[in-house]
This record gives sequence, structure tokens and C-alpha cells, in this order.
Amino acid sequence: MWAEIAVLAVVTIHLVAAACAWRAVRKSRTPEGSVGWAVFLLAAPLWGVPLYLIFGHHKYRRYTLTRRASAEVIAGLRERAEAMRPATPPDPDPRLFERLAGLPALQGNALVPLIDGEAGFAAMFAAIDAARSYLLVQFYIIHDDRTGRALRDRLVAAAARGVSVRLLADPVGSYRLPQSYLADLRAAGIEVAERPESWRPRSRFRINFRNHRKTLIADGQVAFIGGLNVGDEYLGRSARFGHWRDTHLEIRGPVVGQAQLMFAEDWLWVSGELILDQLDWEIAPQARDMTALLLPSGPADELETGALFFFSAIAAARRRIWIASPYCVPDSDLMSALKHAALRGVEVCILVPDACDHRLPWLAAFACFDTLRGAGVEIWRYREGFMHQKVVLVDDRLAAIGTANFDNRSFRLNFEAMVLGFDPRFAAEVAAMLEADFARAFRLEQPLSAQPWHLRLGAPVARLLAPIL
Repeated sequence: MWAEIAVLAVVTIHLVAAACAWRAVRKSRTPEGSVGWAVFLLAAPLWGVPLYLIFGHHKYRRYTLTRRASAEVIAGLRERAEAMRPATPPDPDPRLFERLAGLPALQGNALVPLIDGEAGFAAMFAAIDAARSYLLVQFYIIHDDRTGRALRDRLVAAAARGVSVRLLADPVGSYRLPQSYLADLRAAGIEVAERPESWRPRSRFRINFRNHRKTLIADGQVAFIGGLNVGDEYLGRSARFGHWRDTHLEIRGPVVGQAQLMFAEDWLWVSGELILDQLDWEIAPQARDMTALLLPSGPADELETGALFFFSAIAAARRRIWIASPYCVPDSDLMSALKHAALRGVEVCILVPDACDHRLPWLAAFACFDTLRGAGVEIWRYREGFMHQKVVLVDDRLAAIGTANFDNRSFRLNFEAMVLGFDPRFAAEVAAMLEADFARAFRLEQPLSAQPWHLRLGAPVARLLAPIL
């Protein structure tokens, strides 16, 4: 009897694995995803089936879009946006990026890169301390350490002086954050939104769809977006990583309204509360008068906005495209875009850390470096600590700073945000910043065949898992 049950169980799991493999072949957006899941499911069904149920989906259909929920407010924003459109369209033409973002490029902004945690947290903490009306705070990771407690104390102090404070922390990224930390915030009158997640199959357990955005908005007048999470390591206090190289962005001007809209969208999904009418939408233009837009992306988008952003930036490059990212695991389309750009004479440089924080994506990157280098793409490895910034520079005309990594998770699975500045002054500041980073990096010359054995063996295997990294 037990033997018959065991046989039935084995047959069942193989049939389920075959069904999942067929679904992966039909539904996956990339050939790599189809092949990777099909091979994994059929070769190791006991592991493959549960992992596919969690990680094998790339669309989050149930995400409610605020932009569809408050037509009246959005119509008002669009009316004001028309007055802030640049009289002469910048170069490159922002229309493609506007279509991806669902938001217009607006003039009258001031964009200030904040290099590393010291500058980033100093500016954000100053904005929190100066807030008089409300604070909107969202981070992928919040740690209960010295830096995390500094944030908590400032938010509590803001609430004590009558500031309305709302906080979002991703449940996957902040899984170590103790409930006592959140309880302290709630006791101070701070609204902390947590969406109870169902373990029903339709929920996909949400573990695969993470809100990777890091946003802070004070009084609707200043916003911060970039690579910094809240933890001691982001200030270089980690014994493991030492110096932590990151970039955040301070934003003033009409694009702050776009950041508010994105936060309100996330808040609605998590809490069920629509807060648009509680926010200040009268945002004064800035004297620096930079044209910019916010490009949010995520698995709820109809198009693959994250991947198309990178593809569009690479296609727009005439002289150079520089990409700084802690991970480099492009899909076949972006591999082709990078190689095509290099072959047509564009200087294509990818800056990644030499240090490793997550083993699989670090290994997977080595599987594509040889092919890219063969077409003329330069791979640079940052060697002074760990580099976590997410920056794109196109010629001297466009620069973007935000939260999106150069990998499949940011292309298709995470909720991300990039701020695009169509301004030569901003591009020059970003170029100078990246030139200093390249000076602290070395150009990769060794092929994979000359790397240590663990890289030669691990890189091709890790590359198979690229669709879920």
C-alpha cells in the first residue's frame, strides 16, 4: 500500500512539474526564463514546483493603480503639468520615456546627487527635522541598528510636533525588523502600513514581487530617491563591506509631485487608503530649471517598463552609455542592445562592484562578461568597498539615478523608480561622479576561462537562474 502511495506521489509531482514547465514555456517573457524554469522543473520537480509557485510569475495583476483611482486629482495634475512642459523639447526626446512612465517631463526642477550615505542621510534627516506638515517615508530595507534608530527617533520627534508621518517598509527586504520597532512608531502616532498577505496560491505569496523603492518626501516640496536603504552598512559601518559606495538624489520642483503620486499608489495598495487629497500639489518651480521626470516601474505595468527604460537609454546613446549597478545580469535583448551600441562606436562602460554581497547574481554576471567584452563593452570593477548605486549616463544629455539594478529582478519583478534628468548640467555632475568611481576601479581583462575554478563552474549554473535573481 505504501509503495503504491509513493509511486502515485512521484507520478503526481512529475505531472505537476510538467504542467508548470509547459506554463513556463508559454508564459515566460524571455527565452532564458522559459528554458531555465523548464529544465529546473523537469530535472528537480520536488524543488522546482514549490519554487515556481513562488518565483515563477512576472505579473502582479492585483496591484491597484492610484492613477486609475483618482481621475479628478490626476486631471488637475495634468493641467498644471502642461504649464511646466519645456518650451523646446530636450535632447534626447523624452516622449518615449514619458510613454513608459505615464508621466510628463517637466521643467523647473533642481536635481542634486548625494554621494554616499553621509551626504544622503544628512540631507534626508535635515528634511525630516524641518518638516512641518507631512512626511512620506518608504524603504526596501530598514534595520534596527544605529542608523535605523536614528530614523525612528526623528520620525517620532516629527510626529510629536504635529507632522503627519506615513511609513512603508517592504516585508521581504525588512523581514528582520522587529515588531517592537514598528510598535514604537505606532505608539507615537505614526501610520505604518502593513498588508496582510494570504498564503493562497493566487497571492503568489508576494515574496517574488518586492517594493524596492526608497523614497522620502517632506511637505510635498522635497523628495529623495536612490540606492540608500536604512542601515549601518550604508554609512560604511559594516565590518564585512567597509566603505559603501552609493548614490541618492535630492529633488525639488514639479517632479516631487510625481514622487508623491508614486508613494500614494503604493500606500493605496498596502493600506487601502487613498491619500491624494491630503497632499500638497502646489509645488514651486526651482531656479535651476532642469527638465526631469520620474519613471516608476513594476510587475503591474502593462509593458516591461524596467527593461524598456534601459533599452531606450542604450538606444539613445550617440557617444557614450555608462551604467553603474551592483548587479549585471542582462537578458538577451539588453545584451544585444549593449553589443549593438558598442559595435556602432558608442563607448559602453558598465561599472560593477568587485566585492560580492549576493553570491548568485555576482556569479551570473561573469557568464555574460566575455560576450559583452567581445563586442567592445568595457567592464569595470569597483574595488574600494562595495558599490550599490544605480546610475545611468547617456552622452552629456541625460542622466538617471534611482533604485533599479541592471538585472531581471529590477527589469520585471520589483517595483522600482528612476529619476531622469534631461539637462547637460545634471549630466555633467553625474559624469564627474562616475569618473571618480572609474578611477577607483579596474578594467576586467581576464576571460572566464582564466578565472578561479569556482567562477568557471559557478557562473554558467548561476546564469540559468538569472530569470529569478
